[in-house]
Amino acid sequence: MPSKKIVIVTGASSGFGAMTVRGLADAGHVVYAGMRDIAGRNTAAARDASEYSETHSVDLRPIEMDVSSQDSVDAAVAAVIAEHGRVDVVVHNAGHMVLGPLEAFTPEQLAGVYDTNAVSTQRLNRAVLPHLRSQGDGLVVWVGSSSTRGGTPPYLGPYFAAKAAEDSLAVSYAAELARFGIDTVIIVPGSFTTGTNHFANAGHPASPEVAEAYEGLYGGLMDQVAGKLADLAPADADPAEVARAIVRVVDTPKGRRPFRVHIDPADDGAETVNRVGDLVRREFYRRVELEDLLSPALPAD
Repeated sequence: MPSKKIVIVTGASSGFGAMTVRGLADAGHVVYAGMRDIAGRNTAAARDASEYSETHSVDLRPIEMDVSSQDSVDAAVAAVIAEHGRVDVVVHNAGHMVLGPLEAFTPEQLAGVYDTNAVSTQRLNRAVLPHLRSQGDGLVVWVGSSSTRGGTPPYLGPYFAAKAAEDSLAVSYAAELARFGIDTVIIVPGSFTTGTNHFANAGHPASPEVAEAYEGLYGGLMDQVAGKLADLAPADADPAEVARAIVRVVDTPKGRRPFRVHIDPADDGAETVNRVGDLVRREFYRRVELEDLLSPALPAD
């Protein structure tokens, strides 16, 4: 893979995504910051990315990409390929959090959370993986969540379930892409109560009367959870460390990248559980003589 890589990052208008595209651009890569509605709600975010590119003399390019639309994703990938003839790295970062008792969300809302956090990755994969497979090279980075294996407080059920689905997709894709020489890394952020917009922009249930029924026994729960999570995290917890971890992974040679990277200031236990789960995976693949699927195929000498 070339030292200067062509990178696509989804959900790059704010939070981890915005930090990541800047970090990758600073590291010398050509970075496409995928975001939806550049001409509308994300005009300011797109302008900020372009201004950062100019001010810091880096190559950071906002690109229209609505991960809920296959046409939009296809068009974005086609534009990158037309410009450079290749894509080297894809970062699945787009996501959306919702808060409230699980019962109060409609099935349609639940499906929407799954779409943004899990199904959207399939749209981008179907657009970009044919190019990576033909290259026999590439890196797919999945920005997951410690909630898929760690402590899971109530009132975040739809988000937790969707991120667990994303993690499952990542694990399956890792094996299915290995023989094509495509690498997989799962980034596992813990809870960051400051520095991101996850909680501030969270969605809420469509059935407030159901949510109200929970208040008698669960009133103040979210404030309690947020406060305790803030207490668990060290004072210097920095969400930009997630972006720095992604930059390190991109700059690490193929075959030497870790399968998972945890950035969890509150230490909710996910790293411990994932260590066991990933060990079971490795041992099972060895037992069924598929050990080669545990790492990407390397070019012949």
